[in-house]
Amino acid sequence: MPAERLAADHVAIHPSGPLRGTVQAPGDKSISHRALICNALAEGEAQIDGLLDSDDIRSTMACLRQWGVEFELDADRVLVRSQGQAAFQESEQVLDCGNSGTSIRLLAGVAAGLPFRSCFDGDDSLRTRPMRRVLDPLQTMGAEVSHQRTAPFQLRGRRLNGFDGTLAVASAQVKSAIVFAALRADTPSSIVEPGPSRDHTERMLAAMSADIEVDGATVTVEPGAALTPRDVHVPADISAAAFWMSAAAMTPGAEIALPNLGVNPRRTGVIDALRLMGAEIDLRNQRDASGEPVADVVVRGGALRGATLDGDLIVRAIDEVPVLAVAAATADGVTEIRDAEELRVKESDRIATTAAMLRAMGVGVEERRDGIRIVGGQLRGATVDSHGDHRLAMAAAIAAMTADPESGPTQIRGASAVDISYPAFWRDLDRLQHDA
Repeated sequence: MPAERLAADHVAIHPSGPLRGTVQAPGDKSISHRALICNALAEGEAQIDGLLDSDDIRSTMACLRQWGVEFELDADRVLVRSQGQAAFQESEQVLDCGNSGTSIRLLAGVAAGLPFRSCFDGDDSLRTRPMRRVLDPLQTMGAEVSHQRTAPFQLRGRRLNGFDGTLAVASAQVKSAIVFAALRADTPSSIVEPGPSRDHTERMLAAMSADIEVDGATVTVEPGAALTPRDVHVPADISAAAFWMSAAAMTPGAEIALPNLGVNPRRTGVIDALRLMGAEIDLRNQRDASGEPVADVVVRGGALRGATLDGDLIVRAIDEVPVLAVAAATADGVTEIRDAEELRVKESDRIATTAAMLRAMGVGVEERRDGIRIVGGQLRGATVDSHGDHRLAMAAAIAAMTADPESGPTQIRGASAVDISYPAFWRDLDRLQHDA
């Protein structure tokens, strides 16, 4: 039975048989943000195909409009028209980033190189998320920051020195913010990562003629290069596809195909994790699109086994941990997820909220400071809350589909949270369940 819509932003998900079919996952959220921002910094026009249409991406677009960038939208295609970063104008209004941590952190890096004040804010959830990790390095480069801990804050661009040091955390958002500021600095920057994070910004800027080099864990930026606009074909988002990958992997007899999926090695931790647990995942027709590796991915269901997920694998799968925890809940044996303390400061405390969801559905869970210990078994229907977290809402839906049919449906409160990254999620789920 497809997802049943209830009153007051609730849905009820009934257990279903093995899912089989093809899902076109939405455009990659991380790349969509960067395609908009990078092309806004260049003078001229660029076309972006496959752009994710979600609340977070609209937040980035709205902020860039306030600085004077123009956009023409046609479905999942957008034309970016900009006079370049040097022509940005001060906004009289607050730059409202909604729920988007990517928007506020990356745009703070851009603002550090602008000769005026920028005021940033977001929703109640975003106001709880740490900003000091971005604002501290921007301040050391010369930006004037009014408040260093959380939104709202004001940032006034000044003449910037280059950044030279090691980041406190392995974070693509922090790294990208510093890179954007480094483009406008007076001296070169050398940014050292403590671990591998997403490299979409470096790839895109290099394709746009920025003087940027990556040597192992070090990113070097020489300021002053004139950026050239770049058309971008956004691949499908592996973080969104991870829900269908997990749904297929943990259900014997299931098979789901995911075409045109971005498989950047800094993002494929979810594939490695599911394979470690015994999943059968094939990457076909591997190719390059706009500087990013892409493949058609097919996942077949089977019996999963418990595993230890930690270290760099977790860094490369940090957004996918909630749904990997769901897969672990159906696996034979114990799964330990470690080195995931960063989940404490996402849209929700994803360690606590994921543990609470699984516990409500009858799973043996031990919550730890940096992760979760999960004893695989049989899920059962329950009432759970998304806590306004899009990834938790979708993980709960995948869990509900494999629950014991005799335990009844799972009710998910706050179902509209999926609009942050995957507005069509419930539609795609309905179609797959209908075809199952």
